[in-house]
Amino acid sequence: MEQEIATQVVNLGGSTDFSLWQLFIRADFVVKAVIVILLLASIWSWALIFEKYKLFKKIDKSSTLFEEKFWKAKSAENFYNNISNKVKDPLTAIFQSAMAELIKTKSKSSSVQSGRVTRILEIALDREMRLIEKNFTFLATVGSTAPFIGLFGTVWGIMNSFQSIAISRNTSLAIVAPGIAEALFATALGLLAAIPAVVAYNKFSSDSKKYVIRLENFSKRFLSII
Repeated sequence: MEQEIATQVVNLGGSTDFSLWQLFIRADFVVKAVIVILLLASIWSWALIFEKYKLFKKIDKSSTLFEEKFWKAKSAENFYNNISNKVKDPLTAIFQSAMAELIKTKSKSSSVQSGRVTRILEIALDREMRLIEKNFTFLATVGSTAPFIGLFGTVWGIMNSFQSIAISRNTSLAIVAPGIAEALFATALGLLAAIPAVVAYNKFSSDSKKYVIRLENFSKRFLSII
């Protein structure tokens, strides 16, 4: 029996190579498609993770700098006139929108002016947060669906393995192992794509909530001084 299994392993040739590349090459079309989808999802997820990490780091620094300068300024209008249009910071953008409306409505009554500035602040805050939270849904989708896509590839691969057993009428591990390895490779990729996406989504969602509170606090303080 041992001699028979050994002979079968030798006859399998390249199929005894369990490198990741060989597992992909030997897989059928469906499993290959699953692997490609998961690899692309993982690559895009990591690209978004690095992009959002740099974004939150950047806006935290720029917003801190803006607040320091703003509260030291003698006049909000003079400060507004001296701000460079090249500065790309959510807090700065919200302030510029509010100040533009404030200057525009100087001739209006204080209640009308306050109401319009309040609406502009809300609109600007919503706009900036939508830009910051862009593609969050993709990370959430990858985190929730990637394991199931990988599982589909695994189930499909195992089905093929059992079909091969039925056709060859041979239950030797040497015959079944390559197909099962290819199938499990899909599950591993699903988890590899999902875990970083879930962790990143939770982290960035938390950062986003903290930042929106910061924007809301600034808006309230700004309204109180005008």
